[in-house]
Amino acid sequence: MVEVLIERGYRVVGPTLRDNAIVLAELDSAEDLPNGWGVDVAPGHYRVRRRDDQAAFGHSSGPQSWKQFLHPPRRRLWSGCRDDFSDTGPEEVPRYAFLGVRGCDLAAIATLDRVLGRSDYPDGSYASRRRHIFVVAVNCTEPGGLCFCASMGTGPAVGPGYDLALTERVGATGVTYLVDVGSQDGADVLAAVPYRSASSDEITCARADVEAASQRMGRQMPDADLRELLIRSRESPQWQEVATRCLTCGNCTMVCPTCYCTSTEDITDLTGEHAERWQHWASCYEFDFTYVHGGGSVRQSGASRYRHWLTHKLGSWHDQFDMSGCVGCGRCIAWCPTGIDITEEMNKMARHDSSD
Repeated sequence: MVEVLIERGYRVVGPTLRDNAIVLAELDSAEDLPNGWGVDVAPGHYRVRRRDDQAAFGHSSGPQSWKQFLHPPRRRLWSGCRDDFSDTGPEEVPRYAFLGVRGCDLAAIATLDRVLGRSDYPDGSYASRRRHIFVVAVNCTEPGGLCFCASMGTGPAVGPGYDLALTERVGATGVTYLVDVGSQDGADVLAAVPYRSASSDEITCARADVEAASQRMGRQMPDADLRELLIRSRESPQWQEVATRCLTCGNCTMVCPTCYCTSTEDITDLTGEHAERWQHWASCYEFDFTYVHGGGSVRQSGASRYRHWLTHKLGSWHDQFDMSGCVGCGRCIAWCPTGIDITEEMNKMARHDSSD
């Protein structure tokens, strides 16, 4: 499949082992996949480990998401010289094939589609990149210790939006894949690789593996209306308690597959002859994120910035976009230096709310 996609002009991006982590990078062949590698994750903890099989997708989310290829962390918007005042021209948009997109990340792409692709003022760069994407999704059969996609309704089975969806199965004869076709492009690619029709037993067993995974989630959000819970908890002392641990480093926003905030920066060379404007990711944890000219920053405390992030992600996102901003991938828990757990904080709030 990787060879076929490359032959069709796609740059295939998928998981690969690099620098003691499973990261997303361009693949030259299927040999670049992390065959036989898994991960152990916990709050503030991420370690790769050897598996006792050769599964390629037997691991949970790593430090990166597909967002970086659709909504790059740094992008030049404009460039000009004193004697040649012109912009950069049309942006070169790569044709990516995403291999190994989990249900949570497919839901995250759908969230970015809603925010950046179908808003009143869509992001042209995002929309053009998104049009060229071929998606090979993967149903999860082994959720990680920080996964809570089941309680967010985003997994472990993938939702709509894929061209092909794989269910990886490890048996006595090795690793096999059940394939679901989601588009005509997907059917065309599948037709170009060796395959056979699955038996009813194979289909039933693969579906059962995915269903069983939904019962083995490492984390769970409280069974409550999270938006209303956060509204009632606006003055909770828990915000200050979290602030004693939060470093306001912004790691959670950088690894989040749906955080989309950006800032712009104008730069010039030392001669003043050449200038550029760049867009880069920004974080609501930055002190200057809410800076108002002449009045300083609106949210000056760590408690207020954490409350804003969590309330927007799980609450006011519904008001803006009719959906949640969290897909249950667990990245923000793993990559928080102090191990702050979004599910633990929400469950604490639910317990405090029920006792009031």
